Amino acid sequence: MKLGIVGLPNVGKSTLFNALTNAGAESANYPFCTIEPNVGVVAVPDNRLDFLADLYHPEKYTPATIEFVDIAGLVRGASKGEGLGNKFLSHIREVDAIIHIVRCFENENIIHVDGKIDPMRDLETINLELIFSDIEMVERRIDRTKKAMRADKKLEAELQVYEKILACLESGKCARTVALTDDEEACLYDTPLLTRKPVIYVANVGEDEAGAEPLDNPAYCSLKAYAEEENSQILAICAGIEAEIAELPADEKAMFLEEMGIRESGLDRLIKASYSLLGLISFLTGGPQEVRAWTIRRGTLAPQAAGKIHSDFERGFIRAEIVSFEDLVRYGSIPACKEAGVYRSEGKDYVMKDGDVVLFRFNV
Repeated sequence: MKLGIVGLPNVGKSTLFNALTNAGAESANYPFCTIEPNVGVVAVPDNRLDFLADLYHPEKYTPATIEFVDIAGLVRGASKGEGLGNKFLSHIREVDAIIHIVRCFENENIIHVDGKIDPMRDLETINLELIFSDIEMVERRIDRTKKAMRADKKLEAELQVYEKILACLESGKCARTVALTDDEEACLYDTPLLTRKPVIYVANVGEDEAGAEPLDNPAYCSLKAYAEEENSQILAICAGIEAEIAELPADEKAMFLEEMGIRESGLDRLIKASYSLLGLISFLTGGPQEVRAWTIRRGTLAPQAAGKIHSDFERGFIRAEIVSFEDLVRYGSIPACKEAGVYRSEGKDYVMKDGDVVLFRFNV
C-alpha cells in the first residue's frame, strides 16, 4: 500500500513525513525543498501482534506496513508545468491513496507560498490542478473511444462513463464524488484519475489544538465540512508535536502523550485511517519462529489469503484452521480454544475477517 502526501509548499508535509517515518527528509522554510519524492515504510500499530509475541516468544516480529511518499509541494499552474508540476503529478498518479495536508494555523515565522493562511483556497489550488490534469486525460479517452466506436458499438457504455466524469470535473468537483456502479467503475480500470483516488484530509493545526478536534478553529471547520460533503475522511494533527513525539524513546512516548492530554498519537490515527480507507484488514499468524500480520483486502477468501504467504499455500489449499483474536485472548492459548470449541476449520469459501489467527493446511 502506497500513500502519497501532498499539499502546497510549507504546509507541514515533510515535517509530518519525518514524524511518520523518521526518514530525515529535508524540511525547510522555502518552497520546493522536496524535489524528488522521499519514501518511507511505516509499521501499522497492532497490539494484537504484541499479545502473540508474549504468547510465543518468537524469533521474528513482523507487522504490516504502509509506504508513504512525500511528494513535493504543488503550486497554481502545476497541471501546465508550473513549479515542477508535471513531474509531481506523475508521482501522485503512482500512489493508491492521497494524504492531503492543509495548514490551519498561523505562524508569522513560517512563510506561506500565497502570502497568508486560507485553507479552503489552498485546498482548491491543489484540487483544481488535479482536476485540470484529469480533464486533459478524460478528453483524450473520449476522443479515442469515439473513434473506436466506429468498429465497436459496445464501447458506448464506456463513453457514457467518461462523459459523466468529465461533466463532474468541468463543474470543479473531484471525480471521486461521482457515484458509479461496479460495471461503470470497471471502465475506469486503466484510467488513473488523480481525483478518483481516495483521500484523507489532514488539517495541520497549532500546538494548542493537538489532541482534540479543534471545533473552535474556523479553518478546520470549513475543511471538515468540505471533506464530509465528498465523503472523505479528515483528521486534525499537529505535525510539529508529532515530530517531537517521534524523536522520543519508546518508553517516553506514552508519558509525553499523557502529559499533553493526547489519547492516541496523530500518526497512529493517520496510519489506521489509511488502512481503513483502502478497505484493508490483517490476519495474523503466530509460532515460535515468527508472529506476523498479513495485509489483505476486505472480502478476501481463505485460499487467496493463504497465497499472500506463499503461492503453494493457495495452489494446494486444504483448509484454514482459525480462531478469532478475541477468543484467543479470552481463553489464553490455542489448546484452550480447541477445548472450548472456538477453534474451527474453514474451507475455500470462507471470507477472512480482521484479526483471524490462522494456520493454513495445504498439500502440493
